[in-house]
Amino acid sequence: MKKFLKLTLAVALMACSSSVFAQKFGRVDLAAIIPNMSEYKEASANLESYAKDLQDQLEAIQVEFNNKLAEYEKTAGTISDSVKQLKESELQQLQQRYRDFSTIAQQDLSNKENELMTPVFELANEAVKKIAQAGGYLIVFNTANAAASGIAYFDEAALTDVTAEVKRELNVVDAQ
Repeated sequence: MKKFLKLTLAVALMACSSSVFAQKFGRVDLAAIIPNMSEYKEASANLESYAKDLQDQLEAIQVEFNNKLAEYEKTAGTISDSVKQLKESELQQLQQRYRDFSTIAQQDLSNKENELMTPVFELANEAVKKIAQAGGYLIVFNTANAAASGIAYFDEAALTDVTAEVKRELNVVDAQ
C-alpha cells in the first residue's frame, strides 16, 4: 500500500511539473501595432480636429482681450475714473474667462481622448486575447514599454512574439 501511495504521489508530481513546463508565454509590441490601426488614425484625426476647435475658441478670447486692452490703453488718458474702472473690470473678467476656458478645455480634451482612444485599445487587447487563446498562451506580455509596465527583465527568446499575428487579426499594415 505504501509503494502504491508513493508511486501515485510521484506520478502526480511529475504530471504537475511537466504541466508547468508546458505553459506557453508570448510577447506583443502594441506600440508597433496601435499607431498603424485605421481606427487609431481616425480617432487621432478626430482628436486633432477637436483640439483645434478648442484652440480656436481660446485664441478668440485672447484676441478679444487684446483688442479691449489696446482700446483701454488708447483711451486711458481721456476717460473718467469710473469708466476706467469699468474697463479694467472687463479686462480682468476676460483674463479670468481665458483661464477658466483653458482649464475646462484641457479637461474636455483629456475626456475626448479617453472617449476616442479607449475603444481602439480595447480592440487591440481583444485581438491579443483572441490570438493568445487560439495559441494556448498562458500569458502574453506587452513589451512596448516593459520597464514602465513593471517588467524588469524578460528573455525575449523564451517568449513567442505574437505581434505579427495580432497585426494580421487587426488587418494592420506597417506605415511606410
